[in-house]
Amino acid sequence: MIAHRSDARMRRRYRADARFALYGKLAVCFAAAVLALMLFSIVRPALSAVQQYHLTLQLPATDLGAGTVAQQLEHSQIAAIAALQQSLPEKLTDSPNARRQMLALVDNFAAHHVRNALKHDCAKGCSLSIPLSSKAEMALKHAAASLSAPQQVMLTHWQQSGRISRHFARGFFLSGDSRSPEAAGFAASILGSLLTLLICMAAAFPVGVMAAVYLEEFARKNRLTNLLELAINNLAAVPSILYGLLGLAVLINMLGMPRSSALVGGLTLSMLVLPMMIIATRSALRAVPYSLREAAYGLGSSPLQVVWFHVLPYAMPGIMTGAILSMCRAIGETAPLLMIGMVAFIADVPRGISDATTAMPVQIYLWASSPEAGFAEKTALGIVVLLSVLFVLNLSATILRKRFEQRW
Repeated sequence: MIAHRSDARMRRRYRADARFALYGKLAVCFAAAVLALMLFSIVRPALSAVQQYHLTLQLPATDLGAGTVAQQLEHSQIAAIAALQQSLPEKLTDSPNARRQMLALVDNFAAHHVRNALKHDCAKGCSLSIPLSSKAEMALKHAAASLSAPQQVMLTHWQQSGRISRHFARGFFLSGDSRSPEAAGFAASILGSLLTLLICMAAAFPVGVMAAVYLEEFARKNRLTNLLELAINNLAAVPSILYGLLGLAVLINMLGMPRSSALVGGLTLSMLVLPMMIIATRSALRAVPYSLREAAYGLGSSPLQVVWFHVLPYAMPGIMTGAILSMCRAIGETAPLLMIGMVAFIADVPRGISDATTAMPVQIYLWASSPEAGFAEKTALGIVVLLSVLFVLNLSATILRKRFEQRW
């Protein structure tokens, strides 16, 4: 009887273990499905944004002359209209608003493209590829009904005549932001984020490591150090927008640093990630066995030598992990950058840390809030680029951490 009851209890425990393992597998599968759905909803429109449609036109021979830029653009606009009219049947271009209908199907900067071509090697006429407008691209990619009947006929005629071709949207990775979706690029945001992150790590990493080493290895345990530990733990939980207000009040209003610059953004984010870096570094230092310190002291090493030559090398993988987490949080923050003015429209790629710039999360926020449908695909592609940068940073830091582990 006792053996029978014992076997029944064992079977019930085994069944409970099996149910618990099943619940865990279901939870993992559910999380993986949600992640896959999220990535699919982002990557699908991003793949569409990688391709851009161009219209091939035959430019007539045009002499821009040596006038002003405005005069050259006026002549280029006339040449572009003439090329558009030549690419369509006469019955489609004889209506009063045909010119407006045609220009709405091409890039807003068509005159600039024509001017650049005529200034170099197309003065006697040549073939030129001009990007289509975002409205025309949406109609080609998704069969959207946002075009008028004459515009649909024009677009169909260009397709049937082989004038429309697809190209890789390299301008997205080489140019800055624009009011037109077809001309908007992400290069200024990528470079601005990298400069901001570089300044953030250059300011936060040495300060955070030195502060953690002092508090963990040299400072006496008293009320002051306990108060500092409490303050650091509380600062790690402060909302990020408050650090933006701090950067606005101190760095911009008091110190007069340039607004919307990578310098101010990096210093603001360094204040944000500093408590996290101190906490992670202290945890890594505590993980080093105390017997290692005792052995070094027994051989006559000073406290500084013990920390520099023995404790820090063993704790470096944990310190690098803290740096990785801090970098990932810093590069994805938006609220502090909004407070210091990095939400402004920036069309030029920054050339230094004091130039006005923006960051990838802020640019994604601006595109997501834009009413034009063409910015939706730009937003998805920007998110993919941001995730790719995060993946590269994590991979690089992980490889570096593994090398430290193998060395020590």
